[in-house]
Amino acid sequence: MPGTPRFLTLADVAETLNTSAAQVYALVRRGELPAIKIGGRGQWRVESSALEDYIQHLYAETKAFVAEHPFIETAENDLEV
Repeated sequence: MPGTPRFLTLADVAETLNTSAAQVYALVRRGELPAIKIGGRGQWRVESSALEDYIQHLYAETKAFVAEHPFIETAENDLEV
């Protein structure tokens, strides 16, 4: 994407995923989201392409989950949210 930096901070990733930086840190530390640690203070950076790959992986996982757990219409599902 033009204008997108190659590397993102955990805060940038959190904003993109609409979650907290702490959640993104946990994803990185568990190895679910590839990242690099740079500088003397060990600041984490996630490559933009790695984030896009991670998002596509989540879409595939969700698609598989939906296929394995079909939504069944019931009276309870008709409740307004």
